[in-house]
Amino acid sequence: MSTVRIPPVLRGHTGGAKSIVASGATVGEILRDAAKHYPELGSQLFDEDQLHRYVNVYVNDQDIQYLQKLDTVVADGDTVIILPAMAGG
Repeated sequence: MSTVRIPPVLRGHTGGAKSIVASGATVGEILRDAAKHYPELGSQLFDEDQLHRYVNVYVNDQDIQYLQKLDTVVADGDTVIILPAMAGG
């Protein structure tokens, strides 16, 4: 099991939880497990099977874009951090 940290902007989709626990061997499996328990969260993370391009994900402070993306291996006790990109002007 891994901890998934939920940013404030997405907490409404997790009943206000700052973090949730999800299982899986990879980032993709963990995020899909979280989406199974919180379907509204899943729609904010995924566009079909792909992670939305504006969603950044980190495993223990390492950006998965520089690792194996959704196939990045996650060990028990690791922390997965969801961080939506912010834009403004």
